[in-house]
Amino acid sequence: MLPAAIALERYDAVLVGAGIMSATLASLLQALDPELRLLLVERLEAPGLESSAAVNNAGTGHAANCELNYTPQQPDGTVATAKALAINAAFETSLEFWASLAEQGQLQPERFLHRVPHCSLVWGDADVAFLRQRHRQLSALPAFAAMEWSTDRAEIAGWMPLVMAGRRLDQPIAATRIARGMDVDFGALSRALLAPLQAAGALELLLGTTVTDLQRCSAAPDGGAAHWCLTLRGPSGKRQVQAPFVFLGAGGGALPLLQRSGIPEAADYAGFPVSGQWLVCNDPDLVQHHHAKVYGKAKVGAPPMSVPHIDSRWIDGQRSLLFGPYAGFSSKFLKTGSLLDLPRSVRPTNLLPMLQVGMNNLPLVKYLINQLRQSDADRMKALRAFLPQARDQDWTLSVAGQRVQIIKRTPHGGKLQMGTEVVTAADGSLAALLGASPGASTSVRIMLEVLERCFASRLASDGWRQSLQALIPSYGQDINADEELLVNTRQRSDALLGLSA
Repeated sequence: MLPAAIALERYDAVLVGAGIMSATLASLLQALDPELRLLLVERLEAPGLESSAAVNNAGTGHAANCELNYTPQQPDGTVATAKALAINAAFETSLEFWASLAEQGQLQPERFLHRVPHCSLVWGDADVAFLRQRHRQLSALPAFAAMEWSTDRAEIAGWMPLVMAGRRLDQPIAATRIARGMDVDFGALSRALLAPLQAAGALELLLGTTVTDLQRCSAAPDGGAAHWCLTLRGPSGKRQVQAPFVFLGAGGGALPLLQRSGIPEAADYAGFPVSGQWLVCNDPDLVQHHHAKVYGKAKVGAPPMSVPHIDSRWIDGQRSLLFGPYAGFSSKFLKTGSLLDLPRSVRPTNLLPMLQVGMNNLPLVKYLINQLRQSDADRMKALRAFLPQARDQDWTLSVAGQRVQIIKRTPHGGKLQMGTEVVTAADGSLAALLGASPGASTSVRIMLEVLERCFASRLASDGWRQSLQALIPSYGQDINADEELLVNTRQRSDALLGLSA
């Protein structure tokens, strides 16, 4: 612990990593208590340049409309729908929050949000049967009632002409579509969320700055519970600050900082980094002929993260097409990180769980090895399964962001977990976000979880709860259990975000 006698500059909260998660939390905290003094620390030269950057992720507003891995098939042939419902509701919460900020004039939705249909596409008798069952179950639920189904080749060609051009006529094929889908530039959104906070003087943003140390102070200045003391290094040199609350929202960089904090909860976690690549097309004619996010089905034995999809994307205001992802392996935890990130994260407490996960997930290991061995011709072959007439010269390979999948120590051994997880200190003074997709799309719901865990007493007050309900009218209610609430929520969000048909 640092000695209490050292005079450190004090903040009410320090947030590490200026991506979509920290930007969302900062925006929520400022709305709930404008008097809070917030510090945001970012190692790169601008916010939203790592995992949140448009070039580093799929940009899908994940709502489980088309992502087949969110509805796994059960032994009896049915599909599980609970995860799809939860993700859909979480994305609606994000839209609600963004809509409220747009209503207040703090966000311009057209700079980060575009409406684009979400489609699923499969071929082969077994996968067509799976998609039919998925549509049958989901379309019976209010959240997915608008899902269209088709095996008609002409109708599907109307939804995705490039996908159907040149396709074999003897190939059984089926598709679903939800017209109310979204493409989101989470890097642009991160910067948009932070701009009004900086303009109002509610947030201090330190760029080009790294956290070199994070530990408990021996005592708080007011004699209360111990604060967190952080040592920062940036363009102006070394700086030390303290705060009663720290949020680690640094993407893959969150795990090393969580471990450095020394909280007991950190001992349960390790990370498995996965790199990504996309094929990108910027040909205006091709781009204009495809207006959809089309998700397929992962091959048998492949991990959920390998789900292939062809996406309409808006990156820095320019529309393009992306296909992928092609996975690979790098020991970096961040795209701009160090090759020593993974070995430095190994601890006596997480080594065995990491080895257990490796032994129990041999299909994932095999998949990554095969991905690393892929040639340009192999990647184009995968693309032509979606776009039969794709030409090599129209597509270029682009490196995407790093993702660090969670490895968690459990009573039953190490477990590889998909998705995201909030890890908090027992006293709520520190929170870290680990994991990957669908994190960005569900950022508001995740940050509400951070508030509920770390600011429970303040959230119980009428002032904070009323403020949250003004920003997110459905807060505290279940839109999946109330069809009228779901409809009203969507109508409000669409109107305020300029997404109404």
